[in-house]
Amino acid sequence: MEFTIPWSSLLGGMLMGSAGLLLLLFNGKIAGISGILGGLISPGRNDFLWRLLFIIGMIGGGWLSMQILGITFPETYNASTLIILLAGLLVGIGAGVGNGCTSGHGICGIGRLSIRSIVATCVFMAIAGITVFIRLHMV
Repeated sequence: MEFTIPWSSLLGGMLMGSAGLLLLLFNGKIAGISGILGGLISPGRNDFLWRLLFIIGMIGGGWLSMQILGITFPETYNASTLIILLAGLLVGIGAGVGNGCTSGHGICGIGRLSIRSIVATCVFMAIAGITVFIRLHMV
């Protein structure tokens, strides 16, 4: 396996961090995707529009990047539809139990030096590593 410098990952991380910082500075909100999406489903006062625009921008930005860079979605998956749906459900449950997702804790929480977010992100990454190990070596 050859290591290549992940320029697109570096740029993506910088853009996500910048978006999180701008949302915090100008709107006083944390850019945690699960919280933004959850608030979009059951909005509070004056919350709907910025949440909707954030989600549209996130999806639109991904689509635009695919068009500009010529990236396509993978057409085959190594898992059944049931496994993919179950994984999505477990991620949603985990975000609820963890009071946020990796974007909220990992990008915004660590940037604010939140101990809870640092611990949560370490747990997320440990579980991800264990999951990959099990998937590759035990299943």
